[in-house]
Amino acid sequence: MRSLAARLPEPAPASSARGDWGTVGRLLPYLWRYRWRVGLALAFMVGAKLSNVGVPLLLKNLVDRLDLKPGQPQALLVVPLGLLVAYGALRLSTSLFTEARELIFAKATEGTARSISLQVFRHLHDLSLRFHLERQTGGMTRDIERGTRAVHSLISYSLYSIVPTLIEVVLVLTLLGVKFDVWFAGITVAALVVYISFTVVVTEWRTKFRKTLNELDSVAHSKAIDSLLNYETVKYFNNEGFESARYDESLEKLRRAQLKSQTTLSLLNTGQQLIIATALVLMLWRATQGVVDGHMSLGDLVMVNAFMIQLYIPLNFLGVVYREIKQALTDIEKMFLLLDREREIADLPDATELQVRGGAVVFDDVRFAYDPVRPILHGVSFEIPAGKKVAVVGPSGSGKSTLARLLYRFYDIDGGQIRIDGQDIRAVTQSSLRRAIGIVPQDTVLFNDTVAYNIAYGRPGAGKEEVEAAARAAHIHGFISATPLGYDTMVGERGLKLSGGEKQRVAIARTLLKNPPILIFDEATSALDSTNERAIQAELEAVGQNKTVLVIAHRLSTVVDAHEILVLEQGRIIERGRHDALLARGGRYAEMWRLQQSSGDQ
Repeated sequence: MRSLAARLPEPAPASSARGDWGTVGRLLPYLWRYRWRVGLALAFMVGAKLSNVGVPLLLKNLVDRLDLKPGQPQALLVVPLGLLVAYGALRLSTSLFTEARELIFAKATEGTARSISLQVFRHLHDLSLRFHLERQTGGMTRDIERGTRAVHSLISYSLYSIVPTLIEVVLVLTLLGVKFDVWFAGITVAALVVYISFTVVVTEWRTKFRKTLNELDSVAHSKAIDSLLNYETVKYFNNEGFESARYDESLEKLRRAQLKSQTTLSLLNTGQQLIIATALVLMLWRATQGVVDGHMSLGDLVMVNAFMIQLYIPLNFLGVVYREIKQALTDIEKMFLLLDREREIADLPDATELQVRGGAVVFDDVRFAYDPVRPILHGVSFEIPAGKKVAVVGPSGSGKSTLARLLYRFYDIDGGQIRIDGQDIRAVTQSSLRRAIGIVPQDTVLFNDTVAYNIAYGRPGAGKEEVEAAARAAHIHGFISATPLGYDTMVGERGLKLSGGEKQRVAIARTLLKNPPILIFDEATSALDSTNERAIQAELEAVGQNKTVLVIAHRLSTVVDAHEILVLEQGRIIERGRHDALLARGGRYAEMWRLQQSSGDQ
C-alpha cells in the first residue's frame, strides 16, 4: 500500500509563455456559456453593416437621378423626401443594430471578466504561504488589474471592431467587383494585404517593448506600494529622500520605455497612413478616369468615394485595434500565469472532512525545512491530549512558530506525521482542518475596516451581541465604547490606527468568537502591559477549558499551569515536563526562568 506522501498530488508545472492563440483558447470556455448572446450579437452586427453599406448605394442612385431640369415637379419630391427619409432610415438602422448588439453582449463581457477575476482571486488564496511571502503585492495587483481590463478590451475590440470591419470589407469588395472592373477590387485587396502585413509585422516587433513597459510599470508600482505600506519605517530612519530617489529611478526607466514605445507607435501610424492614402488616390483616379471615359456615372464616383471613406475610417482604426488586442493578450497572459502557479499545498483527491472528537494533537517524528539546506525541525515528537494545554518555549529561531504553521498546514512536512484525533492532517480537507483551529498570532494584521468587522471576521455572520461579548472577554469593549464611533471605528491600513496591545486584543476577541476546539496562542499577550496581560491571561485560561491548547510563549510566567512544557532549541526538544519538575531539574528551562526573574521579564 502506497504511503500518504506518495498519494499527494503532484504540483502543476509552471507555465511557459504561451502563444496568443493559446491565450484566446483559454478565454473561449468562459464565453461559451454566453454562446446564444454571441450569436445574437453577431446577427445584429451583420444587420448594422448591411445598413451601413446601403448608404453609398443610396447616394449613387440619388445622384444619378438628379439629372432634372429646373422647375420639374419631381425635383421637389425626389431630393428632399427621398434623401432625408432613406438616408435617415439607414443611419438609424445602423445605430439601432449597433446599440442592440452592445446591449445583448454586455452581460457576456462583464460576466467573463467577473469569472476570470474571481478564479484568479480564489487561486491566489489557494497558493501556499511560501508564495505569499515571496510575492510583490503591488506588482501582482497591477497584473490582475491590467488583465481584467484586458478581458474587456479583447472581447470588445474583437466583436465590435475586427469582425464588423471584416464583414464590411467583404461586402464592399463584392459590390466593387460586381459593379465595376476588377481593378477596383484589386487595388482594395492589395491595400488591405499590405496594410495588414505591415501592421502585424511592426506590432509583433513592438510587443517586446510593451512587455518591458508592463514589467517596469509593475516594478515602479511595487516600490511605491511597499514604501507606503512601510510608512513608519521610512519615517523612523528619515529615508524619505532615499525612497523618493528609488521610486524616481523606477519612473525614469519607465519613462524611457514609454518613449521607445511611443516612437515605434508613431512609425507604425505613419506607415499605415501612407498605405491608406496611396490606395485612396489610386481608387479615386480610377473612378475619375471612368467618369471621363463615359463608362461610369457621377453617382458611381460618389459611391466609390463613399465606400473608400467608410472603409478608410474602420481600416485606419483596425491598426489601433490590432495593437490594443496584442497588448490585451499580453496582459491576459500575465494574469493567466498567476493561475498557472503551482498549488504547493493541495487536498488529496479522496480527502475527507476532519472529524474532531476530543481534539488530541500528535506531532510524530516531524521533520521540516523551509529551505532544504537549512532544516528547522529535527524529528520533533509530542502530544497534546484532548482538552489539555501544552506550552512550547525556547529561544528565537528554534522553530516554535513553525509548529503552528505546520498544524495549520501552511506547509507540508518533510517527514513524520501530524495527527488530530488519529487523522493525518494531510488526509483531510484544508477547510475542515482550519475550521477546527483558532490562533492568536504574535504579529496581528487587521483589515482596513471597522473594529466590528475585524472581530466578526472570526465567525462571519455573528450578531452584534456576540461580537460585543467577545470584545468584553478580550478586555477591549471599554476602549471601543469610549471612541466616538464605537464599533464602527476604522482601524486603518493593517490596523495601524490601533496600538500593538489594542490590535492583539482584537485578535484575541476574533479567535474567541470563532470558538474552535483547538487553540493556538503564539505569544498571544506579548504586546500587552502586565495588568492587561494578567486579566486576559485569566480569560484565555477560562476559554481554554476543555479545549486543546498549544501555547507558544516567551514569558515563562504565562505557561506555569501547562499540562506539559516543551523546551525547543535548534529544532529539537531538549527538555519536557511540568513547570515544577523542570525547575527542579535545573536544566535549560530553569536557567531561562532565573534570567527572566532577575530581569523582571515576567
